[in-house]
Amino acid sequence: MEKKVRVRFAPSPTGGLHLGGVRTALFNYLFAKQHNGTFILRVEDTDQTRFVAGAEEYIVDCLNWCGIMPDESPQQPGAFGPYRQSERKASYKQYADQLIADGFAYYAFDTPEELTAKRTEQPNFLYGQKTRMEMRNSLTLSQSEVDDLLAAQTPYVVRIKMPEDEQVSFNDMIRGMVSFDTNLVDDKVLLKADGMPTYHLAVVADDKAMEISHAFRGEEWLPSAPIHILLWKYLGWEASMPQWAHLPLILKPDGNGKLSKRDGDRLGFPVYAMNWNDPKTGDLTKGFKELGFMPEAFVNLLAMLGWNDGSDKEIFTLAELIESFSIDRISKAGAKFDFEKAKWYNHEWIKQSSASNLQLVVSNILTEANIEVKNNDYLLQVIDLVKDRCNLLGDFVTQSAYFFAAPNQYDEAAVKPKWTIEKATFFNEYANQLTDDLTAQQLEEKFKTLAETKGFKPGELMLPFRVMLVGGKFGPGVFDIAVMLGENETKSRIEKAITVFNA
Repeated sequence: MEKKVRVRFAPSPTGGLHLGGVRTALFNYLFAKQHNGTFILRVEDTDQTRFVAGAEEYIVDCLNWCGIMPDESPQQPGAFGPYRQSERKASYKQYADQLIADGFAYYAFDTPEELTAKRTEQPNFLYGQKTRMEMRNSLTLSQSEVDDLLAAQTPYVVRIKMPEDEQVSFNDMIRGMVSFDTNLVDDKVLLKADGMPTYHLAVVADDKAMEISHAFRGEEWLPSAPIHILLWKYLGWEASMPQWAHLPLILKPDGNGKLSKRDGDRLGFPVYAMNWNDPKTGDLTKGFKELGFMPEAFVNLLAMLGWNDGSDKEIFTLAELIESFSIDRISKAGAKFDFEKAKWYNHEWIKQSSASNLQLVVSNILTEANIEVKNNDYLLQVIDLVKDRCNLLGDFVTQSAYFFAAPNQYDEAAVKPKWTIEKATFFNEYANQLTDDLTAQQLEEKFKTLAETKGFKPGELMLPFRVMLVGGKFGPGVFDIAVMLGENETKSRIEKAITVFNA
């Protein structure tokens, strides 16, 4: 019988959620949904020194914002809990003890000072086959010495005993057959002095306990794969081992190395899904959400970082991604992050979204900018007029503020050098022809007819008219704006601007 698809996203609650982490969650989610499987959030909080209060809640908020909610999680437990590793602590020691008893692991009693001295003595020191017999561990001490140290509760760690001269091979769903020489892998710590497991032991024990069928994780975990595969084998669970898929890295815009928070700070774009307030430092790191990205656009752009469906199609809904997603279309090579392209996705999503879909978020954005929205029907019309001009949701403020309040200042430099008293006369006369029953097309016809009568080319009057209504050289069709503003407001703005331009 085929294994039921169960996948997990297993972040550490140590800070903001990098877009690479969200992409890992997304690919897990897409694969699970495509196969009617289960998507699990497991919180890997075994490193208590790096634990940050509030980080778990933040991760959950990010997934909720993206619309990729887990089926099982600490917040929504299923039959395979607990879903925080710290709450599973009791289960790990038995596996460490089993590995020691079977000769696949050993106690290491070296103090931090002894390890530091060794690293000073040997700059590229690795605790492994070549050095383990020089250290203070259960391989070099007698059984009675080990028993005495354990009885005295001497701090120790448990290390895996990596075999010599073996090849560890496995089939990666993205990379094909991958092999490792065990002579090049050191004896990683499995259980720390505080009794907490390291990632290596915990990930294997938890994936077994939670019946994980497929493990998607970042390429940076590839060097750890031989340790994990040996642990599955040494614990007698080889037949239950998940299939592996190591996802390509998200690279800096120039392609040189993995994209980091520092790169985002340096280049002026976010790398976190949402704003992260670090409680330890008080630092705020900006996120895509607060910058003005739609969650649909963020998910869409992440999916296209290292994957495509084989066509030229670039805009996908979450439902379309679930339908189209396939592991054989994930690239082995890293994907360069391009912030301009990211904004393009957002622009496309804003453009194709209905005004009613955007209404709530735009209303909130305008309210935050102290712009009063009195009429929702009016707001919907405004959104439809300006959405094509917005790359980020915050652009709705500059692109639509003048619909709700007359401009306080004008781009005078665009108008005054060519402003004449004859133009002022034209606009006064045009204002008198305005009535609320005219369409944008009729307003334009009256404008052109009057311009011809006065000896002007319509083009030389369009810019002043726009600046009068908007304040600057932007916005949708100027006659559409005039219809929206209505007769009285348009007249009022013309009169006010003439006074300024005549000055």
